[in-house]
Amino acid sequence: MSGHGPVHDDHDHDHEHEHDHGHDHDHHHGHAHAHAHAHGHGHALGHSHGAPATQSKLLWALVFTGGCMLLEAAGGLYAHSLALLADAAHMLTDSASLALSYAAMRAAMRPATAELSYGHHRWEVLAAFVNGLALIVLALWILASAAMRLLAGGTVDGKVVAGIALVGLAANVGAFLVLSRGESNLNVRGAIAHVVGDMLGSGAALVAGLVILWTAWAPVDPILSAVVAALMIRSGLAVARESAHILLEGTPPGLDPDVVEKALRERVPALDGIHHMHSWSLSDERPILTLHATLKRGSDSDQCIRDITGELQRAFRVSHATIQVEYESCDGPQH
Repeated sequence: MSGHGPVHDDHDHDHEHEHDHGHDHDHHHGHAHAHAHAHGHGHALGHSHGAPATQSKLLWALVFTGGCMLLEAAGGLYAHSLALLADAAHMLTDSASLALSYAAMRAAMRPATAELSYGHHRWEVLAAFVNGLALIVLALWILASAAMRLLAGGTVDGKVVAGIALVGLAANVGAFLVLSRGESNLNVRGAIAHVVGDMLGSGAALVAGLVILWTAWAPVDPILSAVVAALMIRSGLAVARESAHILLEGTPPGLDPDVVEKALRERVPALDGIHHMHSWSLSDERPILTLHATLKRGSDSDQCIRDITGELQRAFRVSHATIQVEYESCDGPQH
């Protein structure tokens, strides 16, 4: 006795998904129990309606950042300012990261294939992970450069530094405003982290230029660069940690197995128990869940599947679930 309870929305998906539960399924061959699978397709696997707008945001941010990078690199060389050169190097990395994010988002819109049955959504997560690591590496380089500059000393043209930093800060604010409007995913948050680092770098360069202009105290230039680098490391670690959790198939936030089971038991009367529950994400916006559901004798498996998938979507935003129905719990540890 098996039933199929698909849940549909305004996204059409022609490809079928087949989940591998690893060793959890090995003992089911020849099982007398009924199996039922429900695929709930929604935003978890569909393409976001805001994707073109998000791509446009990334492209405009890339234009802002690339222009500022060229201006600050030229100004840093002319004024002998580590703060400007560090910010220019940061913007160079940011430009590459924004370009990578843009390319990843374009790739994520491509349809699923036989080799990539879930589609190309992981490109966005991979881009965010690379962006986070790049931010950390760049910050470490700035810290090393600041230490060497403090030891070696040198003069800095405060007027040039302040003027160019002001223009760079204005452009970075523009890029931040473009990226922060509308929807935000992990890829965009990674880009925003880079742009915020640029804003801090430009602000530090502006302060350094003004201090040098008013007091002629040159060490403020590498000191403020080091402060900004420390903040960049913090942002880079946050983005890299979140994206690594997804790449390692970590449980999505809000999908604690005990909490999910309790909610389903309360809302699905025919449900007798849940085991072998697994959840992961294609991206930060696309959680996926599989589970074995033990039903009470005489229950309607089709209706139970509909109830479970409906509750998962309503309470936990899980629009893609695969459910195996059983009338006796299979062997194996719970969850």
